Formats: sequence, C-alpha cells, structure tokens
Amino acid sequence: MDWYTRALDFQLLEDTPVHAARRWVRIVPRGSQGACLLLARAVNDEQASRIRKQAGGRVPLFRHTDDFKRDRARMQAQGVHFREEPRHEDYGTAVVFEDLYGNLRDLIEPKTWART
Repeated sequence: MDWYTRALDFQLLEDTPVHAARRWVRIVPRGSQGACLLLARAVNDEQASRIRKQAGGRVPLFRHTDDFKRDRARMQAQGVHFREEPRHEDYGTAVVFEDLYGNLRDLIEPKTWART
C-alpha cells in the first residue's frame, strides 16, 4: 500500500484487517471520485500465478493526469520503472510503467483534460 500512496500518489480509502493473514485495502487516485482499487495478496498458488499476468501483457489500467511532466518526474523520483520514453498520441501524452509487481500501467495526460 505504501508504494501506491507514495510513488503513484494514491489516497488510502480503507485498511481493514479481515483476519490475521488478510486485509481489505482500498486505494484511489488522489482527487478521483471514480472507481477504486482493492489491493490483495495472493493466498494460494493459483492466485500467485496471475501476478504480472493480470491482462495477458496488455495495459489494463490508466492513471490520468492533468500535468504529465510533473507526475512523471515525481514517479521517477520515487523509483517507478518506466518501460519506454513518453510518446505523443492522438489522444494525448502517454507512457507505460510497471507497478510494484510488474503489472503494466499507463500514465496519460489526455489532450482534452476534463474532470468529471
């Protein structure tokens, strides 16, 4: 949880112990009023086999920003591993990075930034 709140600037919504080996941890991008992420540890071999393979090598989650340079620099300073140099697409500026477990994520500043 610390890595997500420190490196990705997520906000902790809930950290509730379920029992000795399990916690219910929900985080959300700071300022977001949309969906949240549930962080959970693998508790068996089947779940562990899915780490780094959540989306079959594709990027399933995007971290939108209203200031790409600021957030990329902050993330780099926190040791986030970027898989490429930033690229400018029709939809905006984007870069692929890895989360703490090697899952791929995108940092994107849409060309038309509109908070909803």
